Amino acid sequence: MNMLKTVLFAGLLFSSVIASGQDSKELYNTATGFIRGGDYANAILVLNQALQMEPDNVEFRKQLGFSYFLQGDMSKAKNIIEPLLNKKEADAQLYQIAGNIYQARQEFKTAQKLYEKGLKKFPESGELYNDNGQLLMFLKVYEGGMGSWLKGIEKDPNFPGNYYNAARAYSYTKNPLWIIIYGEIFVNLESYTDRTAEIRNLLIDAYKKLYNDPSILSKAVEDQQQVDKKSKRPSAAEFQRDYLAAMGKQVGVVMTGIDPESLIMVRTRFLLDWYNFSGVKYPYALFDFQRAMLKEGMFEAYNQWVFGPVANQAAFKAWTTLHKTDYDSFLQFQRNHPLKMRPDEYYNNNEFSLPR
Repeated sequence: MNMLKTVLFAGLLFSSVIASGQDSKELYNTATGFIRGGDYANAILVLNQALQMEPDNVEFRKQLGFSYFLQGDMSKAKNIIEPLLNKKEADAQLYQIAGNIYQARQEFKTAQKLYEKGLKKFPESGELYNDNGQLLMFLKVYEGGMGSWLKGIEKDPNFPGNYYNAARAYSYTKNPLWIIIYGEIFVNLESYTDRTAEIRNLLIDAYKKLYNDPSILSKAVEDQQQVDKKSKRPSAAEFQRDYLAAMGKQVGVVMTGIDPESLIMVRTRFLLDWYNFSGVKYPYALFDFQRAMLKEGMFEAYNQWVFGPVANQAAFKAWTTLHKTDYDSFLQFQRNHPLKMRPDEYYNNNEFSLPR
């Protein structure tokens, strides 16, 4: 019965196309609507109609192959997508789709080689670095996987996926610094998804880990004292050292525990210290964004937005109710002035290892 309905729909659709004079672009837009709605069978039908009008259209064929992939027909998906990789119109998204198809077929080496080829052609594609990193992690090439995500952050600093995966991977290490930084960037770039809630939890835990392990902060102070007597070290190492040293000055603020209120004080004092000593040396959009919130009188609301929902949902709801005007003003300001990471502000030295 479902197949009969599909066939009838195809016949009616074709008739309506002829009657209305719909062009191939309109058909393509209809098909993408079906893809967004999860109706892949109808997307395939409509794309095939569009390809009758423009049989050499690479974009139409790419979406047709993608629809077969989403439908679970990897054989047809591969047969459609693979020949397109040699076309001059092949874009980064096509390499993504092809890589996902190869992975679904468990052709992992082929997928990895494809990502390497795609990244040579599109070295600024955060999406390709992200997918390549996920594959390498799956293959247990951990340093390579993290390296791919970090390179994606460096090359495409406003794509959220690499921050998400890097923060999650760092949660398995002993150093919480990059969970704190990358996690906060991520929740600003991708603010209202299940992944956002996950990273908010990691953020809170990272601050607890930072202040529960005195060796992390004391070592930063020792390194700071030593490096001042030596030749200049790479900016990545200095950034991490100076960041941790500045955070170490706030230990007294968290003596009663980590919660949104104590974090507001920690982060306020950190910003004041950072811009007194390190802000010029290490320009960073995240810290400028935080300072803008502080200057606008919205830093408390911002910190409640970041940490409140996972620290204590009831307390967060009570705070937003009591401070509704302030919270609404912050949300409006955030919509009009979202965090935008800037190129050439990259301070991660790519060192990554999991505890044995």
